[in-house]
Amino acid sequence: MSVTSRYRDAWEGFWREAPDETGAVFWDAEPGVTASVHVALFEPHLTDPGLPLVDLGCGNGTQTRFLAGRFPRVLGTDIAEAALEHARHADPAGLARYRQLDAAEKSEAEALHAELGDVNVYIRGVLHQCDPDDRQPLTDAVATLVGDRGRAFLVELSEAARPILGGLAQSPSGPPPKLAPVFRHGIAPGEVADDAVPEYLRNAGLTVLAGGELPLTTTEFTPDGERIVLPSKWLVAGRAN
Repeated sequence: MSVTSRYRDAWEGFWREAPDETGAVFWDAEPGVTASVHVALFEPHLTDPGLPLVDLGCGNGTQTRFLAGRFPRVLGTDIAEAALEHARHADPAGLARYRQLDAAEKSEAEALHAELGDVNVYIRGVLHQCDPDDRQPLTDAVATLVGDRGRAFLVELSEAARPILGGLAQSPSGPPPKLAPVFRHGIAPGEVADDAVPEYLRNAGLTVLAGGELPLTTTEFTPDGERIVLPSKWLVAGRAN
């Protein structure tokens, strides 16, 4: 099973139009308030920090480049080639590698695992932006990639984020400028129930090893200048030892 062409086309269109400027994309907050915080939670649970790390759904690579400074081998993957063009352009030193991957396609995940072996996986805010039918296959791909020794770190918006996003989308003045392109390209985030993500992981054969709540920081601000922060949950998962 692979992602729908509508989903792929929506992301290609979004990233083709996205500016190159740092912070121009709604969720593209600086690593100091995103990946840096996540790594501090992730590292204590790694059985082998030397494994390759795959940033699944890397977008324009802002977090990928940070991760490449913390792990020896980092690969950023995304469904949209246009996103990877942004990532490569922003990484002239080649700190990380980048590759198109349809992670909901079982054969592609299996091929990447055959190439890299077990990996650690970083996946931030991807499931809620997938079509519901793609969420279990994508989680299955995470399980394929981590294998026996890897660990996965997932961050997903909480159910409590939905009314916040809905309020922003339905504001009398319209959605905030950085959120508007997301809706325009038909990528309106869907709700993932708080108890659904652990269930996806269990169905994929993984064990939830740790978890908690965390604010997901965006690059957008309210009209009164307050940064928009969305409630989220994080999980670490892997094979039970």
